[in-house]
Amino acid sequence: MPGSSNGGERPLRPIPVSRSLPAITGGYDWLEEIPDVTVCGITLDSRSVLQGDLYCALPGANTHGARFAAEAVSRGCVAILTDPVGRDLILAEFPTCPVLVCDDPRSRLGYVSSAVYGHPSRSLRIIGITGTDGKTTTAMLAEAGLREAGFATGLIGTIATRIGDDHLKAVRTTPEAPDLHATLAVMVERGVQAVAMEVSSHAIALGRVSGVRFDVAVFTNLGHDHLDFHIDQEEYFAVKARLFSDEFTDRAIICIDDEWGERLAESVAIPVESYSVAPAGSPRKSADWVVADLAIVDVGWQFQISGPRGVSVAGCRLPGLFNVRNALAAVAASSAIGADLQLASRGVAECMAVPGRMEPVEAASGLAVLVDYAHTPDAVARALGVGQELASHRGGRLLAVVGCGGNRDRGKRPLMGEVAARLADVVVITDDNPRAEDPAQIRREMMTGVARVPAELRAEVREIAGREDALREVVRMASRDDVILALGKGHETTQEINGEFHPLDDRLVLARVLAEST
Repeated sequence: MPGSSNGGERPLRPIPVSRSLPAITGGYDWLEEIPDVTVCGITLDSRSVLQGDLYCALPGANTHGARFAAEAVSRGCVAILTDPVGRDLILAEFPTCPVLVCDDPRSRLGYVSSAVYGHPSRSLRIIGITGTDGKTTTAMLAEAGLREAGFATGLIGTIATRIGDDHLKAVRTTPEAPDLHATLAVMVERGVQAVAMEVSSHAIALGRVSGVRFDVAVFTNLGHDHLDFHIDQEEYFAVKARLFSDEFTDRAIICIDDEWGERLAESVAIPVESYSVAPAGSPRKSADWVVADLAIVDVGWQFQISGPRGVSVAGCRLPGLFNVRNALAAVAASSAIGADLQLASRGVAECMAVPGRMEPVEAASGLAVLVDYAHTPDAVARALGVGQELASHRGGRLLAVVGCGGNRDRGKRPLMGEVAARLADVVVITDDNPRAEDPAQIRREMMTGVARVPAELRAEVREIAGREDALREVVRMASRDDVILALGKGHETTQEINGEFHPLDDRLVLARVLAEST
């Protein structure tokens, strides 16, 4: 089906060179005899088919992948994986085409993709990181720790997919299964030894990570998000929890600083190492990995890590106590797959800013300006907590720009408006990615949350249509000692409106406005 390529990265020499379809698909029940053909690649995208590929024609929300069989055949596919509906569509047009048939082809896709490329995840040490917030930062910090410890590294995530120093286009947090296993096979081919990888709940539910063997799985937290996809929070949690089973991994590293993490740590059947960074004044939790001697250095942190594999001096250049958790998780996970604890700690401590995650924007005036991807109530609260801390240290106010995306979970909109109005001194409610929704309606829903905050406790709140206008206004309102947080879009460089993507990068807009205001 069109539209699921990760940029076309394939191993130069499929591993081994080619494999017979009966050998790849053995061990499963199929509705019909397995075609006796040899395949050397696999894809969901008819436009990306190469000679010798297995094309996967899946049923979709709007059409069936089998309707693109003509293009796949013309490009050289040697067989098609599909369901009974797809089989009938294909054979009506191509009666001699080899077809592999099962009732739910998506459920087999990951395992077949892994087999096509010779099970590449078994030749790598892979850290899989899931949670509502912190996946991207933890993955990038873990990769930095692994590099410092001497591993040739790979990274798969929201912001970037990297093979060593080579960057690939990142289409989604976790690629579709054929693209993911092809990328892992390229990593094996290029000598990568260890991989840090984000794993979204969508990826688990839709089988994108099926067939991947993780050496350790990390759980960061569970917040209010993706309830446009999941039935409720319990189902969201249950999907995340699947990663922490022997289907995917033999060991887990779990943050127990929220109730969901505590539940997960108590319920999984595989060995668990817990980690915790308890806020000042709260009861110290009994965890396997903890920090001590926390101290702020510039906008980041210095601290000591203690865990099952020793004690080390560590740090993090990113502000916020939640980033201490991310750093702790990165060190614990890196050491779990064989990295020296001291070297991994040093690599994490020296890692520069993660794009769009509390990323500073330089201001000649001395104003503190940060851009962050926070787009859930919990993430906004954490980001604003960091902003409060910095504003208090500077003796200024906290000004926040906040918006919500369209065609996504509407329930979080009033929650985000409310938390912003409670925690900031000045709030500008504006647009994020409205997509196909009316941006004014999204803002109105956020403003219902603002109204829940008593007037005497409420920030000064302004509603401004147009994100660039909002960013300009917040800079105009700020004084030298203030802190500005632009929340929601982070690393993104476009804004989606009615199916079109318009250039918009908070960091570039703010840098330009700040330069104009000096």
